[in-house]
Order: sequence, then C-alpha cells, then structure tokens
Amino acid sequence: MTVYYVNSATGSDRNGGTGQNSAFATLSKVESLKLKPGDSVLLAKGSVFNEQFDIKYSGSESAPIKIASYGTGAAPVIHSSGDGIHSLYASNIVIENLKISNTAGAGIYGGSVTNWTVRDVEIAKTGLSENAGAVTFRSSKNVTIEDSKISDVRGDGFWIEKVTGIKLLNNTVTNAHGATADAVQVNDSSNILIRGNHLDQTHADSPKGVIALVRPVNAVVEDNTLTGGGFGISAQAGKNVAIRDNDISGFHGYSWSFAVGLGDTGDTRDYDIAGNHIHDGASGVVISAAGSPSYDRTNIKVHDNVFDDLSQAALKVDRPASGSFSNNTIESGVTATSISPDIVDAHTFSVSNNHTVANVETALASPVAKTAAATEAAADPAVVAVHDNLKILSDTGAAHHGNLLENDSSDNDTLVLRRFGDETVGKHGLTLTGEYGDIHVDREGNYAYTLDETKLPTDHSGHVSESFSYGVNDGTSHHSDGDTLTVLIHLDGLLS
Repeated sequence: MTVYYVNSATGSDRNGGTGQNSAFATLSKVESLKLKPGDSVLLAKGSVFNEQFDIKYSGSESAPIKIASYGTGAAPVIHSSGDGIHSLYASNIVIENLKISNTAGAGIYGGSVTNWTVRDVEIAKTGLSENAGAVTFRSSKNVTIEDSKISDVRGDGFWIEKVTGIKLLNNTVTNAHGATADAVQVNDSSNILIRGNHLDQTHADSPKGVIALVRPVNAVVEDNTLTGGGFGISAQAGKNVAIRDNDISGFHGYSWSFAVGLGDTGDTRDYDIAGNHIHDGASGVVISAAGSPSYDRTNIKVHDNVFDDLSQAALKVDRPASGSFSNNTIESGVTATSISPDIVDAHTFSVSNNHTVANVETALASPVAKTAAATEAAADPAVVAVHDNLKILSDTGAAHHGNLLENDSSDNDTLVLRRFGDETVGKHGLTLTGEYGDIHVDREGNYAYTLDETKLPTDHSGHVSESFSYGVNDGTSHHSDGDTLTVLIHLDGLLS
C-alpha cells in the first residue's frame, strides 16, 4: 500500500512521488503507474492541475484506491478540456476533498464501475462544451456521493443511468443550467437512496425540475429540501418508491407544474408519499398523463403531508389509478382534491381523514404541534401514537450503515429497525419508558401505549404530549441516527 504525493507547484515528475518532499508534478505521471489496492494518491492543497485525471486500476473492497488531498489551504483544483476525473471499469475507488471546475465535460465520469464513493468534493462550472452531468455514472453498481457541492454547471447536477445501488446523501446542488437539466436525474436504476440533500433550481435557466426519476425500482427520496424548477419530483413510472419527509417549494412556471408527479410514462406501482411539506407552488401530488395511455397506476398512498400556498389542488388524479389520500393537512384556501368523476365513480381512489387548518405554521412548529393540529381537527381518541408507518423488525446481521428506519428490500411496506443501541430488537420487542406511560413495540412493529393517569398533571386542560427518542449506533463506523415517536394525550375526558 503506497501513498503517492502530487504537487503542481513544487513537485517534479522525475521524483519518486512517495514523499511530500519528492512529490510528482502532474496527474499524467500518476496515470503511468499501476496503482494497487490500498494505494492513495494525495494532491497538495493549493495545487491546480490543468488535465483530465484517468483512473485505470481497481482497488479491493477491503483496500480501495483513494484519491484525496494533503497539506493546508484551499482544496486542490482540477481543470480540464475533457472530464475532470474519468474512469471506465475501475472498482473500489474513493475520491474526497477535491475541487473540480471549468471542465468541458463532466466533473466526474464513471462508466461500468463498481463500489465508488465520492465525498466532500466541490464541482463548479462543468459541462462547458456539452451540457454534461456534473457527476455522471452509467452502467455501474454501488455508487455513493455524499457531502459534496455542485453549483452553476451546464447539464444535470447528477446524471445516473443504469446503476444498481445509488446513494446521494447530504449534497448541495445549486443551479444546474441547460434546456434539459435537472438537479438530479436517475434513469433505469434500482436500489436508490436520495437523502438529506439541498437542491435549488430557483435561478437555473433550465425549464425542467429538481429530481427526475425515470423508471426507478426500489427508491427512497427522503429528508431533502427541494426548491424551484418546473417540478419538484417527477417519478413518472416506477415500482416501490417512497417519497417522504421532504420540503418541496417554488415549483412553478407552467400550468402543469407539480411538487410530485407520476403516472405519465409507464406503469406506476406501490408509491408511498408521506410526511412532506409541499408549498408555494402550483399543484401538489399529480397522477396524470399526456393523452390516455393504458398504464397501471396501482397502490398510490398519499398521506400525512402538509399542503399550503398552492395555486392548484393538493391532489390531482385525472387518469385511472388506485390508492388513497388520507390524514393530510391542507391550509384553508387550497383546493384539497381534483379527481376525475370517472375515478370517483369507480371508487378506486379513496379520500379520508384529511384536515383543513387556517394556518399550517401550527402544524409545522414541531412534531408535537403537528400531531396536535391533526388530532384536534379530526376529534381523534384521547391517546394517539404518531409516527410515519412505524414497523420494527429485528436484524441480527452486521452493523448497519444508514438511518434507523428504512425500507426492507423484501417488503416495501415494512420499515426495519436495524439496531437499537448496541442490541437488536429481541423476541420480546422494545419498551420505551416515558413521563406518563410506556410504549411497547413488538418485533412485528405493532405498538401500544400504556398510560398511567396518576402521573398526568391535574392543573392542565386541553392536551399534553410526550416524545420517545430512540437511536441506532453502528459500532465500528461511529455512525449514529435516531427517530422519535410522539404520543399526544387529550386531558379533557381523562381527568375529572
């Protein structure tokens, strides 16, 4: 395992390259080496390289090849008349702590690669001659891009095509320009996770949108902030897609602009759209199509979302579809639904338990306030446990790298608690002790709240609430995550 150093200011290609005082000067010198698993190529901070960097060799899963930086100061910069970093067929690669800008092609291009991680990379002003995606991967497997920044590029921020296993985590994309540009476009791919990103197309010259999922299979889009564009999320044809807990706003410019759209280009099955705040735009969730194609649009669940400041309906369904619209909070002045009379008569898309509020700020102030607003509007029972589709199963496998709750690949309707603390959920389930009572969750995910009325305050009217926080720790990876289950207790009727 060899570490090679490259310094554009003080290095020389006549050097050995294995020490900071004997650094190479160019990336082309590194390309002439046969890199081996575990090798690292470190670029000096402050360096500027005016050449494409081709990665030709593969690491191993336990010993990837790493491209990173060393020293102090600004991140090393790669400019290029082609791509910034380019690779075909290389596997087990880590790229981190670099900047790529002013390239004619993509910032990073990978074709037929496996097990790539791109981390803490800044990409700006790429695609200057061909509207290339700033980060492009095609026909590949297991690609993770995290904690990276993309800005003012020509073409899509991320262009992903035919990739199995893609994770876009905690990235920022600002202004992906071009007639066909989206902040993120993922085509014909599976096992997709898009989480924690800030994607802003407000000032882009693109007439398109923020996230385009084209024929996705097993996709989760969660906890993102999406702003601007002609649409928020277009997931027109796919299977097993969860769109949850996103903030989607500023989608406008067209009569058809929407926050979430599906059903236009192919069969659409098993969608769960939940927990999103959809606001300041045109339509909310749209199930529609150009013309009358005979696609299946089956099991579309739209629930527990908040809709406000929309010029059109929160839900529009004008093509045959089956599903439900339930437990959503809609600000007064926003049309709740626009559903074709034929679909209403067919009784295939149910509407139930939705709530109209004068101001959604109350519902958005906190998980507790959101629960209170929904419960008061619906006159729910005195004790209500609230969580988005909470189901917990045990998992005795290796430490998990990811959020506490996620879709089980074998059952899209089941969320899996991978680990609780240092232990998995045992056969007797999980009990959480609160101020006023206990929550017990069995290993099948059913939960029950037991209230001790003697612990309730006697000088309070209306309602109180308590929240149970529980977390996961991966152990060796030092990654932790958490989630919260809130219980709202109406005191009226419980206390004399």
